[in-house]
Amino acid sequence: MKSSIIPIETLHLFPVLDELLIELLKSLKEEEWNAKTVCKKWTVKDIASHLLDGNLRGLSISRDSFFGEKPENINSYNDLVDFLNQLNMSWTSATKRLSPKVITELLETTGKQYIAHLQTLNPFENAIFSVAWAGEETSLNWFHIAREYTEKFLHQQQIRNAVNKPALLTKNLFYPFIHTFIQALPYVYKNVIAENGTIITLIVTTEIGGEWSIIKKENNWAFIELFDAEPTSIVKISPDDAWLLFSKGMTPDDAKEKVEIIGNKNLGEMALNTVAVMA
Repeated sequence: MKSSIIPIETLHLFPVLDELLIELLKSLKEEEWNAKTVCKKWTVKDIASHLLDGNLRGLSISRDSFFGEKPENINSYNDLVDFLNQLNMSWTSATKRLSPKVITELLETTGKQYIAHLQTLNPFENAIFSVAWAGEETSLNWFHIAREYTEKFLHQQQIRNAVNKPALLTKNLFYPFIHTFIQALPYVYKNVIAENGTIITLIVTTEIGGEWSIIKKENNWAFIELFDAEPTSIVKISPDDAWLLFSKGMTPDDAKEKVEIIGNKNLGEMALNTVAVMA
């Protein structure tokens, strides 16, 4: 499967997100740094540390061609997820000795460096890593950058959610995030049996959301923008629920109580299994 031909533009939003992040972190009280988040094993401080790891590893690997720990015996998607989880946990454990101020200062410095590096990448050349949750074995740089944007958006949103700060749910910031996440939808349906021409529509409601449709073809499911037939199933979900569900902050079973499905319920419920993170 290949991602959309038309690139999702996110690079211009990185400085906006980073500025909001630093402002947020500088405002936190000590108890807020220790607040629990939807990532059950992580506090706010752990997530901030994870964001720092993303900047540092991105610079080391992509800019400096230094891979450090390399995965061994990766024979499946689950093997890769296990390796990444081990990397993430070892980093957050080590950085427990760092103060919130040090983490914030490092995020401010490395964020600028990482953005500067991403700006040097040709968006239509192959990325150093594929977007595996979208079913791609190779990805273009624009999709890799968009994936990095979703990481920065998601983890900041998790912090805001934990400390009851205003969410990042604006059209400018949220739509590119959710549009990138939805690129996983055809991959979610890859093994779903249906008649050719079957259309599934996913709607993230309100003015900050959007509408996406996929169609069953001979050998796969693919996005479709213009069609005359009625969708077999229409799934409607709110932005508040969408960012949680597609990042495993909410289970599909819990989501069933919150979404609206019009038409074929079984086919529609498959969309609730969309996961746009490596988890």
